[in-house]
Amino acid sequence: MISKIIKVQNRAGIHARPAALIAQKSNNFSSEIFLCREDTKINAKSVIGIITMAAAYGTEITLTCDGPDEAEACEAIETIFNNKFEED
Repeated sequence: MISKIIKVQNRAGIHARPAALIAQKSNNFSSEIFLCREDTKINAKSVIGIITMAAAYGTEITLTCDGPDEAEACEAIETIFNNKFEED
């Protein structure tokens, strides 16, 4: 299992388009992928779940990947966050 703290870097935070981008990328992997914020643990393969996190600019999220392709999954999701969801 891999865990990393990632930060929401785009000004608009996570809304529908970034949530869909995260879920689409997550669904390319067989590993379980979760986003955790405070006491909330969300399956990263669920667009609705991601949106309900209400993660604004600067929010720190713990990314957890567990499975056969966990390293690749973690890197792919971290890259999406680092690229500011291709918005800025």
